[in-house]
Amino acid sequence: MNGDDDDGVGFVAESHYLKSPSIVQQQAMALLQVPGREGREGSMSSNMSDLDVPIYSSENLTTQLPRRQFKGGLNGKLVFAISAASLGSAFQHGYSTGVMNNPQMVLQKWMKEVLSQRNGEEPDSTTITLLWSVIISIYCVGGMIGGLITGLIAEKLGRKIGLLFSNIFIILAAICTATAKPTSSIELIIISRFLTGLNAGLNAGITPMYLAEISPTNLRGAVGSVYQLVITISILVSQILGIRSVFGNEDSWPILLTLILIPCIFQLATFPFCPESPKHLLISKGQEVEAQRALIWLRCTHEVHEEMEQMKSEAEAMKLVPKVTVIDLIVNGALRQPLIISLMVMLAQQLSGINAVINFSTDIFTTAGLSETNSTGATMGIGLVNVLMTLVSVVLIERAGRKTLLTAGFIGMIFSTILLTVALTFSKESAVASIFCIVFVVLYIITFATGPGSIPWFLVSELFSQSARPTAASLAVFTNWFANFLVGLTFLPIKEAIDSNVFIIFIVLQILFLIFIWKKVPETKNKSIEEISALFRQKSYE
Repeated sequence: MNGDDDDGVGFVAESHYLKSPSIVQQQAMALLQVPGREGREGSMSSNMSDLDVPIYSSENLTTQLPRRQFKGGLNGKLVFAISAASLGSAFQHGYSTGVMNNPQMVLQKWMKEVLSQRNGEEPDSTTITLLWSVIISIYCVGGMIGGLITGLIAEKLGRKIGLLFSNIFIILAAICTATAKPTSSIELIIISRFLTGLNAGLNAGITPMYLAEISPTNLRGAVGSVYQLVITISILVSQILGIRSVFGNEDSWPILLTLILIPCIFQLATFPFCPESPKHLLISKGQEVEAQRALIWLRCTHEVHEEMEQMKSEAEAMKLVPKVTVIDLIVNGALRQPLIISLMVMLAQQLSGINAVINFSTDIFTTAGLSETNSTGATMGIGLVNVLMTLVSVVLIERAGRKTLLTAGFIGMIFSTILLTVALTFSKESAVASIFCIVFVVLYIITFATGPGSIPWFLVSELFSQSARPTAASLAVFTNWFANFLVGLTFLPIKEAIDSNVFIIFIVLQILFLIFIWKKVPETKNKSIEEISALFRQKSYE
């Protein structure tokens, strides 16, 4: 570094090696995770100078100063944007996930009455069980489709308009649920669940993307965890409202299912006042002035020059390479590694057994010997624990780190699932074992909520640069919902076949996922997107 410019920022002299003609291409490859085109000779060492093209973050390339992070704190406008995005979208996601749990018996009785009127005879329990599994799992089918179109919607409409657009599906779903009982139509319930799934799939992909792009680097993990926090709160709310004495009864269950309109109305009333993601405006749309205005609004300060310069540097780099496609994610080694990690942590979240515990928690407690009333109370209890521990994870995530919380969470889940399986085995003969079932489910929720519950949703946004993020998010969200679908469709039939031994399957999967996380998942705490991109680019040479 040979001097300072008028702003006190170092400049690079013409004689410096960073002024080589290929510097822009080097920057593009560092930001976009594209390995060098030419091969190299010799073995890979840990020295970064061994690479054909040196790895630099955008800060290094422009100033050669120590790495800068654009740290910022929460302010009123940023909190408003986070709330408008999360309380609308994540609340819909969580409410739809948990709302079918408590009124299960009421709805199954209604379905039996509808089928009896249609067919002239009462359907057997197997038919009702299968039909209920379809109602639960069709929600996941909608989620898979919504996940697949996440990238398209996020790029074509933008993050903001994409989230507002997804509310259309909630409005249509509410119409279906409101008319299902008067028309004695089980099909309308199925359609409604499919539409809410579409909404949740879009929300699960776009909202974490938006939150990651509007938050300062030092708050990215905590802000990203807000999505899962709101999901846990809305699941608890749905369980409370689903109590028989509230809306979970024969007369009021249509109201229960239609209440999902409230977060929809909240988002439609608040989110239009929030700006689009500055990164999307600048890098995807090329609207520099609008991006700066959005960043000033979010930071509540006009001192955004350095952050804008970093985004402009990334935007210039994006112009040098074609848009990342699914094929690129698979073929390019520097992109394939974060893709595999993203897909695996999504699978780990769902196949750990969490939705089996949430969706069928009342059944688990009934099997453990609790009465229907006590089972409902225990289910709400674990919902409250889920909220509190997710709140704890929001605080811990920027201190302990992503990988640490994921690892600790899975270790705890393995032990708690083993103990739950043993307790369920003896619960019918022992009142003490029944009590321990509740204890071990609570322990499972605690360990899940501290890391595996929240981290996968925003980790994909941390692992990819702007060009690859929408496509990667689509695949990751689809994978999450597909795993959710498998659990929803198969858990109850398998449980009826092998009883409490069904959790042995989850124990084996948890162990496998723990090994993968320990060996493959990098720590992204306090790292910029550019640094994470450079890390995977370096590993692609090994």
